[in-house]
Amino acid sequence: MTMDITPLFALGMRVGDKLVARGETIAVAESSAGGLVSAALLARAGASAYYFGGAVLYTRRSGRLLTTLTAADTVGMRSSSPPYAALLARHQRMRFRASWGLAETGAAGPTGNPYGDPAGHTCLAVDGPVLRDRLLRTGLDDRPGNMIAFAIAALELLEAAIDAAPAAGHGDPGG
Repeated sequence: MTMDITPLFALGMRVGDKLVARGETIAVAESSAGGLVSAALLARAGASAYYFGGAVLYTRRSGRLLTTLTAADTVGMRSSSPPYAALLARHQRMRFRASWGLAETGAAGPTGNPYGDPAGHTCLAVDGPVLRDRLLRTGLDDRPGNMIAFAIAALELLEAAIDAAPAAGHGDPGG
């Protein structure tokens, strides 16, 4: 199956342009999008001006090794949930000292996850001067299609938060 990721990369470049114009930065945590959120943000030349880093937290092991979160930080939470996505977004923003944190956690398919969520389920969160979250269920079992849909939805959520934020320079713990 051939899929066109041109719209995803165009969105990533547009978000990158907005971050540069505002002098702000981003750090990402994603799971079932498989790195597509980061790839889209990195498609813009000069991405190092705003992209501080990211991680694909696809397994519990990767979560332990690629974050500084502890078991105590996630008590009462499960992956693929709104509170977990919010925690990841906040963690990445603080850890990287970025203006914004963006997180995605879900089940791309073709089957659901062990928690009972169906294929096409993801939770998205933005942490920064504006907080946003979204639960998305595509209703599809198309793994690559869901991965792209998750990445687009994450970047659209980030773009909406940036557009709603006060003038540049507010809420940036990195200075």
